Amino acid sequence: MAELRLYMFECGTIRLKLHDIKMNQGLNEPYRIPVPWFFIRHPRGNIVIDGGNALECATQPYEHWGSTADKSYPEMRIEQGCVNELQRLGIEPDSVTYVLQSHLHLDHTGAIGRFPNAVHVVQRAEYEYAFTPDWFAAGAYIRKDFDKPALRWMFLEGLATDFYDLFGDRTIRLIFTPGHSVGHQSFLINLLKSPPMLLTADAAYTLDHWNEKALPGFLTSTIDALRSVQKLPPSNQAIWRSGGHRSRSGSVANVQKSARLLQKKRLTTVFAKEIV
Repeated sequence: MAELRLYMFECGTIRLKLHDIKMNQGLNEPYRIPVPWFFIRHPRGNIVIDGGNALECATQPYEHWGSTADKSYPEMRIEQGCVNELQRLGIEPDSVTYVLQSHLHLDHTGAIGRFPNAVHVVQRAEYEYAFTPDWFAAGAYIRKDFDKPALRWMFLEGLATDFYDLFGDRTIRLIFTPGHSVGHQSFLINLLKSPPMLLTADAAYTLDHWNEKALPGFLTSTIDALRSVQKLPPSNQAIWRSGGHRSRSGSVANVQKSARLLQKKRLTTVFAKEIV
């Protein structure tokens, strides 16, 4: 297999409050977070993960996000839009075959509809909820980012498709991790020639969430958020490379009935707001 390459980009930052990231901490204390997104070169196609903020945030943040920008203000330059960043590397939009969505919150939807040949992969529960969110979650969804004509969608079905293997070669797996949103998913990337990477997305913003010292400032289910972190492969420990995963307590939860240990490697975890 040809070499896989994983790229990380920052689509500007967002100004908000610390309690928006860590529940009940630093009430009204100003805080700034990065907006990461990822690109993967794969022998069977180029892949964008999330895409960060929509390009419109660079020039019209209030027009695009509405009153949400009063609490969470995006700071972004035009050249930080995902299409512009990739073109700077010589990667044209029509070469992208998949856009993988961790979820559909407004700081993760910058790629949707901007790559004409791409299939957009999202959890069905997330897609359906995004159109009719509860009142407390409504500000996190910008419908014009994902309600676009002629988009090609592929829907995953929660636990029934957990640890979905995108190409069937164990290089890119999608892990159902609800809690922050009803249909959140994280990504396990096996780069073959280097340690695997776990992209938690918003299942764990920071080390405090990962280490169970704080809850996320925004979530749809406290219990699901906690258990989603617990099901993810642990940092800097051997992990299962098959249809199952090892929990942080060391117990094994199998997605397939007869999952077998294929390979052990050290894991690097990339959080939404921190990298370790």
